[in-house]
Order: sequence, then C-alpha cells, then structure tokens
Amino acid sequence: MNRDGWTGVSLVASREIGIRLRSKAYRLSTLALLVVIVGFAVVMKLIGGGSGADAAVGVTGPTSALAAPLQAAGQAVGETVEVRTLPDEAAGRTQVSDGDLDALLVGDGSRVRVVVKKDLDENLRTALNVLAGQLALNQQITALGGDPAQVNAAVSGAGVEVSPMEQPYPYNGQQLVLGIVAGILIYMSLLLNGQSVAQGVVEEKTSRVVELLLATVRPWQLMAGKVLGIGAVGLIQMVLIGVVGIVAGLATDVLTISVSAAAGTVVWLIVWYLLGFLMYSIVFAGLGALVSRQEDVGGAVTPALFFVIAGYVVGISVLPSNPGSGLVALLSVIPVFAPTLMPMRLAMGGVAPWEAILSVALVVALIPVLVWLSARIYRNAVLRTGAKVGFREALRPA
Repeated sequence: MNRDGWTGVSLVASREIGIRLRSKAYRLSTLALLVVIVGFAVVMKLIGGGSGADAAVGVTGPTSALAAPLQAAGQAVGETVEVRTLPDEAAGRTQVSDGDLDALLVGDGSRVRVVVKKDLDENLRTALNVLAGQLALNQQITALGGDPAQVNAAVSGAGVEVSPMEQPYPYNGQQLVLGIVAGILIYMSLLLNGQSVAQGVVEEKTSRVVELLLATVRPWQLMAGKVLGIGAVGLIQMVLIGVVGIVAGLATDVLTISVSAAAGTVVWLIVWYLLGFLMYSIVFAGLGALVSRQEDVGGAVTPALFFVIAGYVVGISVLPSNPGSGLVALLSVIPVFAPTLMPMRLAMGGVAPWEAILSVALVVALIPVLVWLSARIYRNAVLRTGAKVGFREALRPA
C-alpha cells in the first residue's frame, strides 16, 4: 500500500473518530458503564465485607466444647461457620434477637439445641445435624467402652484414593468470573461497534455523502478508514472499562488474584477485541453496503452475527459448569468463534500456549481474505441505492 493510500484511510478514520468522540451518546454510555462497574465492585465489597462466614453461631461455657466440632461439621457440608464465645446465654439471646447471630447453642453440650430468631437456615441446619449425629455416635462409643477420639481419627483419616491420569487444572473461581465478564464485553463490543460500521455505511449511502467521499478516496480506503476509526473509538472504551474494572476490583479486595493475572486478562481482552472487531467489522461493512435502508441492516448482518452470538452463548452456558470443556476448546480456535470464546478461556487459565498462538494465527490469516472479499462487495454495491444488491452480483468483478 502506497503513502497516498494510507493518507486516504487516515483521513476517513480521523473523521469517524472525531464524530464519535464528540457524540453525547458515546460519552454517556461509556460513563454509565464505568459507574456500573465501580458500583458493582463496591456492592460486592459491602456484601462480602463481613467475616466471610456463611453463618454465625454463639456458644457459652457449657457448649464451648462444641465449637471446633461444629466448624468441622460445617466444613464437611460446605458451610463456613463462625463461632463466637459469649459470656452467658442471655447475651447470646440478645445477639440472636438483634440479628448478629444466626443461632445460639444452649444446654449442657450433651446434645445439640439452638435458639434462633425465627427460622434456621437449611445449610446451617445440615451442619448442626451432622454435629448432632457425631455427638450421638461419640456417646455410644463411650457407652461401649471405646475411645471416641481414636474412632473419629480413624474415620476422618479414611477416604478414597484418586489417581488421575492427567492432572486437572486448578481453576480459580474469580478467574472464571473474569473470563465470563471478558466474554460479555467482547460480545457487546462486537455487537454494538460492529453493527455501527454497517449502519454508518447505509447512512452514507442514504444521504449520498458516500458519493462525495468517493470523489476524494477510493472505496477500499473508505471502508478501511471507517473500520479503523470506529474500532479505535471502541478500543478506547474497552481499555477504560477493563482498566477501571480491574483497579476497582483490586482496590476493594473483591478481586484477590495477582495483579499480573488481572493485567494479563486486560491485555488479552484488548488483543481479542482488536482481532474480533477487525474480522467482523470488515464483514459488516461489506454486508451493510448491500442495502440502502437502516431497517434492512439487521437482516443483512444477521448471518455474521449468528457466529458472534453462538460463541457467546456456548461460552456462558458451558464454561461456568465445565471450564475444561473439549467442545469449547475446539471452537475457541476456529476464527469465527475465537473472539468470544478464547478470551474467556484465557482469563480462566489452563489454555495451552499452542492453542492461544494457533487461534490468533488463524484469525490473522483470515483477515486479509475477508478484506479482499468485503472490499469487492463494498466497491460493487456502495454506490447502488434502492433494492438490496444480491450477494452474487456484488461479488462479480468490476
């Protein structure tokens, strides 16, 4: 490409960037997204700002011996129980009444009796039932002349021995959430900014502005400049959202993963936004040139949007329950699905380096093919108004 070619592209791109950055809708939408992200981090901090326990249970002198067994029983059923030692039962009842305690263990500790304000949480009930069963078993062992501590040690030490042929990847819950968020951001950006390219093409056709522009630049320069300009504006928005979201999460301790892991997620988010946007917006520009009315844009770009939506739906429906899904791993290296699926998997971790390299390489290799294809469609259809231009007709040599 010669210097004059790049000059035409840069002029069109600068025009698109200026128009969209001055748009009040763009500024308000970006600000709204940033407020939502920061607000979400603050709310999550407030929700999880307590002790981190699922339930708080009080004990007094007679029931203090049940503290450790209760926590062990809670751990066995997946319930984190915070045990608070209180001076007497009256103080405990006051805290239960005030809502500071979920339950108060009362009695002499020979059996499990609790006082609650109204109802007993089902998960806490399960933990207390396990404790009650353990107490009953200990009493029977003692009655038979055995040692409950020795029996419990033998029982707790027993378990299944698992010998995996392949070591599973230790997925982190926060990384899973980051992966889903990354996929959602990519999906929204492709959906909104990608369609903006097609809508801009149709708008220029309808207003006949395209005829004036093509008197100065060539069709491929107009298409490339529009794609790069809108892409740059979308990139600014994506970087702001990604950086502010990570900083807010780390600052409020909602995210406890390492800074390097969080930064890596933002970097991959930007990389895949750029690759995905370039790939799909080039296609959207070509498809948008086929129609002359804004109401026809949706139908024209639907075939391409199908792949964006399909990748997103597969990712959010499969990955949360099965992060190591072989189907998702396969689809994530296929170029049409990679922009939504691969950033999810990369944020979650466990992606082999060759998979990430292969997915990027395939998308990079596909983009020049799409540029050639869309440029031909754009050149043949962008000046034709009225009825929709047929796909085969648009592909004919000029």
